[in-house]
Amino acid sequence: MNVTLPDGTALELPDGSSALDAARAIGPRLAEQAVLARVDGEPRDLRLPVPDGAALQILTTRDHEDPDALYVLRHSAAHLLAEAVRRLHPGVKVAIGPPVENGFYYDFEFPEPIREEDLAAIEDEMRRELEEGREWRRDSVSREEARQRFLAASEPYKVELVDTADGDISLYTQGDFTDLCRGPHLQDSGPIKAFKLTGLAGAYWRGDEKNTQLTRIYGTAFFTQADLDAHLERLEQARANDHRRLGTQLDLFHFDEHSPGSPFWHPKGMALFNVLEDLRRSENTRRGYDEVRTPIIYDKSLWETSGHWEKFRENMFQIPVDEQHLYALKPMNCPGHMLLFRSRLHSYRDLPVRYAEAGPLHRNELAGALHGLTRVRYVTQDDAHIFCAEDQIDTELDGSMGYLRYLYGLFGIEPRAELSTRPDNKLGSDEEWDFTESKLIAALERHEIEYFVGEGEGSFYGPKIDLHANDSLGRSWQLGTIQLDAQMPARFGLTYMGADNREHPVFVVHRALYGSFERFIGLLLEHYAGALPVWLAPVQVRVVPVAEGHHGAADELEAALHASDVRVEVDARAETLGKRIRDAELQKVPYVVVWGDRETREAMAVRRRGGEGVSTLSLEELVDEIAEQSPPRN
Repeated sequence: MNVTLPDGTALELPDGSSALDAARAIGPRLAEQAVLARVDGEPRDLRLPVPDGAALQILTTRDHEDPDALYVLRHSAAHLLAEAVRRLHPGVKVAIGPPVENGFYYDFEFPEPIREEDLAAIEDEMRRELEEGREWRRDSVSREEARQRFLAASEPYKVELVDTADGDISLYTQGDFTDLCRGPHLQDSGPIKAFKLTGLAGAYWRGDEKNTQLTRIYGTAFFTQADLDAHLERLEQARANDHRRLGTQLDLFHFDEHSPGSPFWHPKGMALFNVLEDLRRSENTRRGYDEVRTPIIYDKSLWETSGHWEKFRENMFQIPVDEQHLYALKPMNCPGHMLLFRSRLHSYRDLPVRYAEAGPLHRNELAGALHGLTRVRYVTQDDAHIFCAEDQIDTELDGSMGYLRYLYGLFGIEPRAELSTRPDNKLGSDEEWDFTESKLIAALERHEIEYFVGEGEGSFYGPKIDLHANDSLGRSWQLGTIQLDAQMPARFGLTYMGADNREHPVFVVHRALYGSFERFIGLLLEHYAGALPVWLAPVQVRVVPVAEGHHGAADELEAALHASDVRVEVDARAETLGKRIRDAELQKVPYVVVWGDRETREAMAVRRRGGEGVSTLSLEELVDEIAEQSPPRN
């Protein structure tokens, strides 16, 4: 057999040779340093046979930044973690332990709860394993042999995985620990030079809240200590920028166990929320949208008509009223907007009809999935639905794309675009989906927006363009979405009267550009590290009177700034002047006016956020400077 190396040369090998055999044929040093193979571009365990004619690349410890090399390193580190946990906690049940972006985790059912403080002892045990050295052996076994092995070891989660596994069963063994695993793994533990266990979390077995809640231990590993140190430094900076921490520091919002996943917005948080709401309303008005308001609760029959009862009811909060009547809180606005459009006849002259609504929505997210503002149960979407004729689709998609570019450009956010295509549980025919998907593809290409395809990730009623951005920890979250739908309007019997005096089908563009106010604000806080632009800042100016005798003048200045539509507050606490100025810096207030004996409205001592020293500005100059930083109109 022959394989082709990255430089294009052919390497002849005995039939059935593995990637490790190929590395040995090239040279002993390469074989010693090898950690993973890429076969025809796909990562593969070094021990597995390579097909005749394959393109082969051997990754080594020198490829310490390669994502696939880090993947196999972290996968092996996860198995070291499992071995250490079993040694330290007899009776623990082992679940799954995959590598993930930036690290790995392993899920366990502990006989007694563990705490963050216990991670240090587990780390020490892993270091002892590394000092002893570990090699990974791969064995292919029958399903029954694997089942009996894990039954004898009292590992119920492994037995369940064996029973539901597809294809061949493979086991990996290091030390006295054997795991059910597809691989790949390192040859030995030598390349694992640096690792860190980073935290604990709860996780339901197989993500189902009806199942046992397990303990998830997170960690990460690198080929060098320098790479780990740099990663931990990034994590520390990310924690400082975590929107949950900033929400407390800036006094914007909090969460309470009495309503999990539902933010309590403080006055300053609502000030920020309302600035975004004012922007939404003014831009919608300029772009021809009509503001509407629809009910929060609907009966079951509406959700059956829309298709949500069959496809989405597990995520809906249901309200049984009596034996005959079942209602649900709305998780989205679209069915209500369908009823609104259907409430009267429409002519072709009426189209397009653009409804906008930012009403409260409720989604029954799993408790384990809740995460600050980025995954909540109480959602406020900047929702809109455009009802249009077929020949208006392109124009309306173009308008939504232009709106999207303007809005994200205000914040310097460059999201990744995903074209989410038909799911398995779709409504409608393939021909209908061919049409709607082609329209979204054409819109992306007209606007020269790069995108990747999310196969099967579309809504059950139509394909969509999803916009994704990362939070401070590098996790990707969906923000806005633009969807094209032929199914839901048909299910509601929506039509318009054409110029030919006949009824024609209506198409709907579902459009949310913030996505949700909650998630968008969370990501904005992290994007700006809490130092929001002046036009967005909940408090734009803080007035700090030097002494009690200056309180009256400070209050008068506050009133004057309020009259000029500046968001302002006075800090007249009985604290030192230095502490109050420092608190304003921690609150990331853009302007601080220190008012003492020498200050007048024509000459105020003004400190700009992030600047050095003090400037002298008049009241008019300060107001003008703030106004100049308002967002531009396109």
